Amino acid sequence: MLVIIAYISPLPSPVLSLAQMVIGITIDKEFKGALTPAWLRKTARAVLNAENAGRKSEMGLVITGHDKIRELNKRYLDEDAPTDVLSFPMEQSGRADFINPPDSAVQLGEVIISYPQAAKQAAERGHSVETEVALLIIHGILHLLGYDHDIPARKKKMRARESAILKLVEESLP
Repeated sequence: MLVIIAYISPLPSPVLSLAQMVIGITIDKEFKGALTPAWLRKTARAVLNAENAGRKSEMGLVITGHDKIRELNKRYLDEDAPTDVLSFPMEQSGRADFINPPDSAVQLGEVIISYPQAAKQAAERGHSVETEVALLIIHGILHLLGYDHDIPARKKKMRARESAILKLVEESLP
């Protein structure tokens, strides 16, 4: 398993605020060469910036396989099946279990993506695996930021944001 933590400074000066964007990237070893950590980080950063959530935020992004995502899906969502993406927001609505100190990064949570499922969906949809992974990163991060697709109006809003953000990141697709 490859683990990379990126500290991205939003300020050009040598004096930095204490909180910076932090995106932890974990890629299971069998998918290590499939996607670059730099591209994953850049894509996640673009989503956070598009939602004005980037400057003082921290999140994790995991690229894994069917077995791991199925295990997580069963454990946390009681669904005994693989899926394409799971999001685990740090802040749940109505909960105040975790309080960030002043000037610290906002802990957004984790996005877990199944690379094999992304590859399958890319083939079915006729686009690259990178495009599919970008869509899953966007979808997962939007969930971390409170978007949902549980009712038609919210689904429409979330899909519109996904499309708009995908246009922003398409130029960076490999």
